[in-house]
Formats: sequence, structure tokens, C-alpha cells
Amino acid sequence: MTIVTSAVIVAAGSSRRMGFDKLAVELAGMPVLTRSILAFQRCEAIDHLVVVTSRERIGAVERLRDDLEVTKLHQVVEGDAERHLSVHRGLAAVPEGTTLVAVHDGARPLVTPVAISRCVAAAREHGAVSLAHRVADTLKRADAGPTVVESVSRENLWAMETPQVFAFDLLRAAYASVIGRGDSVTDEVSAVQSVGGAVRLVENAEPNLKITVPADIVLAEALLAARR
Repeated sequence: MTIVTSAVIVAAGSSRRMGFDKLAVELAGMPVLTRSILAFQRCEAIDHLVVVTSRERIGAVERLRDDLEVTKLHQVVEGDAERHLSVHRGLAAVPEGTTLVAVHDGARPLVTPVAISRCVAAAREHGAVSLAHRVADTLKRADAGPTVVESVSRENLWAMETPQVFAFDLLRAAYASVIGRGDSVTDEVSAVQSVGGAVRLVENAEPNLKITVPADIVLAEALLAARR
């Protein structure tokens, strides 16, 4: 069977914590969202791209087809106020015949084609995977104070990243179930877990931070400079 892998890049957030449009901020001369899109364009394991974004950003994303030869861009769709609803819209827009689907946060511009390919390869074997890294910090649970209540063992704790890659039928069914129940999930792993699916982790040794606060821009610039 021919494996067709589509990617849904989610970029419809309001950047409330940033205070300005973080997806338009330039990192080494290129906007955050453009860097995320190009990583998937350059990844040989990806066949098609769907970008879910704000209404105001749709035209700029569509122009990437010509400006930067983003030939895999299949469709740009308007997102929703909640991430899980935006993902659901993106899944509805992937090309017919898609067998695997990767979902990626547009605010993670440091993802590499190599990391994407590793996730796709693992998904072909296991059907459900997420890029992730081991938790290295000392963890504490606190009360509302916040005052430390207890220590939390970091053994077997992982921080989820994206892309998260799944058999398309599995993820589509998981999101239909989530939305049918009126629930909300923060990532695709949670959606698949909610219908009893098992998700394997692909360890990432490369920085893949999500741009959330202004300091992340400085850190991402430094990481890009180090790569160069």
C-alpha cells in the first residue's frame, strides 16, 4: 500500500502571552511560521501540507507557494479560537488518500526535516507517535500559595513536542469523539489516549522549543546561530 503523509500545521493562535503576533516575528531573517512550513516542505517524508491559520494570515501563507516554492501546500484554512477545533478543521482539509497525518505547532520553528522523518518512520511502524524529550528539571508539586507540597519523581516523565504523527483514520476518529463529547484536548496524544490508543515516543535531542514569550525569540535566534 502506498503511504501518503500529510501534515497539518496549526497556526491560528492569538499570541496573548506574547503581546504581538509571534508567528510573524523574524528569526534570522525569516518569520517563525515560514520556518515551520519550510521544514515540512523540505522533508521528503511529507507529501502534502495543510496550514490552519487566522483569517488575516491566509493570504500571506498562500503566497509562499510562489515566493518560496512551497509546492506541497495543499490548502490554507481558517482556524478556530481553540486549538483542538483548529486541528479538526485541518484534518477535514487533508487530501483524499492520506494514510498518515502529522500535526505540528507553527510556533515550533526549530523542528528539523530529520526529526520529522524519524517521526513519520516510527508512525509507519506503530501508528501513533510523538516527538518528545525527557524531563530533566527537578519537579515539585505546590499548593495555591504557591508553596511546595512534595517532590515529583521525573523517572519516565517526558515533555511532549510536535510533530505528532498518526494513522489518519485513528486521529480523525479520536477528534470526532473528542468534539462529539464536547471535550477539549491540548494535543493529539491526549485525543488518541481518550479513545484508548497507545502512543510511542520518539526522543528528540535537538532543541525544538515553542515560541511562547519574548525571551523565546532570543533563545531561538541563539540556537539557530549555533546551528549555522
